[in-house]
Amino acid sequence: MSLAIVDEALVLSTIDYGEADRIVTLFTRGRGRLSAFAAGARKSKRRFAGALEAGTHLRAQLVERRGEVFRLDGADIVQSFHRLRDDLPRIARLMYCLELIRELTRDQEPHTQLFDGLRDYLQKLDAKEAGPTSLLLFELDALAQAGFMPSFAPCALCGEPTGERPRFDPSHGGVLCLPCSTRVAGGFPVSAQVVEALSRLQAGERTPLPAETRARARELLNVFIAHHLGRKLNSVDFMEQVGTD
Repeated sequence: MSLAIVDEALVLSTIDYGEADRIVTLFTRGRGRLSAFAAGARKSKRRFAGALEAGTHLRAQLVERRGEVFRLDGADIVQSFHRLRDDLPRIARLMYCLELIRELTRDQEPHTQLFDGLRDYLQKLDAKEAGPTSLLLFELDALAQAGFMPSFAPCALCGEPTGERPRFDPSHGGVLCLPCSTRVAGGFPVSAQVVEALSRLQAGERTPLPAETRARARELLNVFIAHHLGRKLNSVDFMEQVGTD
């Protein structure tokens, strides 16, 4: 028996299917990430007009079917975030955040706080209210909500202060003090200043970081995310090319 569902959703990605259809990956507020079959979406200019653009906030009309793919019967646009789509740095951040959430989550596992965090960040991005440091804040929150929180302070192994010569080792959860880093293989030296900055952000501080500190912090998070996902996110290179500020 089919079950009709209406839920808030953010479009994470779409794939063309056949000559007229699309498979849409949605991040819904009530059911988490799911795939939905949108019949005729590529040909109908009225049924899904502008609704399936990446990042669009929808009220999705879904039908649960047997198997893993839902049917998308309709979609009302709540917010299109159209103002950010003519600015390459903001487009890059949009695509990065959508890919990050798509890869961090599993099908039909609700993450209400993560949904709200992504929606709120896109609203700030659209309104030009998301400063450069806000992307780091979003990433740290997303990692925490998805259960992949890196440790920046204290040491991920012994719990002692990381000191002036810390090393970053994603396979052991984050930053290690020098004594612990000499006992395990892997890792690389990192700036104590960057470690401190990320630790402050993780603790809830919202003070903007200097450009160089942000760049080094992003490098650490890219390494950490790639390690836990098993690959580098496709959108990272594009974001580095156009800039994130």
